[in-house]
Amino acid sequence: MFGNTINAVNHMKTGTHRYQTDPRNQTILININGELFPRAEAKISVFDSGFILGDGVWEGIRLHHGKLAFIEQHMQRLYAGAKALDMDIGLSPQALIQRLMDTCQANEMYDGVHIRLMVTRGEKSTPYQDPRATIGSATIVIIAEHKTPIKIDNSEGISLFTTHVRRGYPDVQDPKLNTHSKLNCIFACIQAAKALADEALMLDPHGFVATCNSTHFFIIRGQEVWTSTGDFCLDGITRRNVINLCKANNIAVFEKNFTLSEVYSADEAFITGTFAGLTAVKQVDGRKIEKFNTQQPSLLQQLQTLYLNLIEQE
Repeated sequence: MFGNTINAVNHMKTGTHRYQTDPRNQTILININGELFPRAEAKISVFDSGFILGDGVWEGIRLHHGKLAFIEQHMQRLYAGAKALDMDIGLSPQALIQRLMDTCQANEMYDGVHIRLMVTRGEKSTPYQDPRATIGSATIVIIAEHKTPIKIDNSEGISLFTTHVRRGYPDVQDPKLNTHSKLNCIFACIQAAKALADEALMLDPHGFVATCNSTHFFIIRGQEVWTSTGDFCLDGITRRNVINLCKANNIAVFEKNFTLSEVYSADEAFITGTFAGLTAVKQVDGRKIEKFNTQQPSLLQQLQTLYLNLIEQE
């Protein structure tokens, strides 16, 4: 039964996180609180805060040619999120980075690796939300997998569907925190899947475009790159790097409010994420993006090249 589940996920034909099946992942070692366990034996308590409440923070990290890509940015975001949740990770960022590298080395990993780093508040004395019911230290889990994205080239692209699920106000659940509590994104993902789209496009409480359920969203109009204000989305590492690349290369970039009408009439659109980088969007709500899969000069192609060069420099 377990194997069938793995195969069903690996052969998923849609979605923005498609990857190549790798049999080596069945025998990986998973790091739990500094100790390595074979995949089939890696377990945490049913009293863990992450399992009971979704009380935790996480990062998705790439191992590229033996290096953890943009690791300082990932650590900064992880520790800021933990501090906001009044959660003590219990390790310095340098010690946690070393644990990540040790896990990859134990698995003889060098390239084409995606790491899921998860930190929860720890084990509870009883199933209850109060952090004071936590006993012991934080739970730190590192899952490193051989995971090469199935490239979605600019002639294929992905489709988006605008969901009714909104990105909420920070006084309800701060969308800037990369926490385990992702139910609104899961609702959005389900709605997009039912509409036969690859991912959901989510609006903010005012009706402006915010982000996607698991990636970030950009449009190109003329020679300008637009993305949301960032007020209602996580400040994604790839998102921020693309914005900085635009600024460094004299490409006009704006973090601003814009509407679905402006999306539908955009010249190009794309999403960003740690896993697959920059991916072209072919349509939104059934509207074809104007310059998708044409021979016209593409600003998106320029950005993709700049981003690949940045990774190599990193």
